[in-house]
Amino acid sequence: MPEFSDGAHEAKRETRAALLAHRRALTAPRRAEAAARVRAELVELVRRLRPHRMSGYVPVGSEPGGPELPDALRTALPRQAELLLPVLRDDLDLDWAAYDGPGSLVAAGRGMREPDGPRLGRAAIGDAELVVVPALAVDRRGLRLGRGGGSYDRALARVPETALTVALLHDGELVDALPAQPHDRPVRAVITPSGGLRTLTGAPDVDPPTSAGRTRVR
Repeated sequence: MPEFSDGAHEAKRETRAALLAHRRALTAPRRAEAAARVRAELVELVRRLRPHRMSGYVPVGSEPGGPELPDALRTALPRQAELLLPVLRDDLDLDWAAYDGPGSLVAAGRGMREPDGPRLGRAAIGDAELVVVPALAVDRRGLRLGRGGGSYDRALARVPETALTVALLHDGELVDALPAQPHDRPVRAVITPSGGLRTLTGAPDVDPPTSAGRTRVR
């Protein structure tokens, strides 16, 4: 278990500010190249695992994956599979809705875009086999640093152990250790532009799909 310090909140704030400043300093060509590499690696993973339901998000600003990410994932999924995108609630928890193409997206708070379709409830993420989340950094224990709202920590608490959770990062954002608090939830893998997919300490192995087309994580 990680050790939690009384100064973890302040340490997170300082680390978050430094990471955001580094992302803002990335040139447009470098952002585009990173987005394309991360997106391609994730698409390959989706095609290999063939999940029946997965979650993603619409990257904003300098987030890896680029705004084209939902369409790339939707194209890679098997027929009849479902891609869920987050819908930010007033309490900063996450609801979920199915992605039906770029025309289904509407502007939302904090610069996000989200589907305008029926809300499926906070527990919908519990049926996902592959869960893709944003992060500013992840450490080698899988602990992630987000933007401070706690939305994804609450969502990850509803994800079953059988699901593969993956954070998308820029190079240099997989670090040895991050400040942590008891509510922080780990991810099991990361994708970076140069390193591709990397499972983290304690993460399960990912098997190819079974004959029924289901992903197995063990």
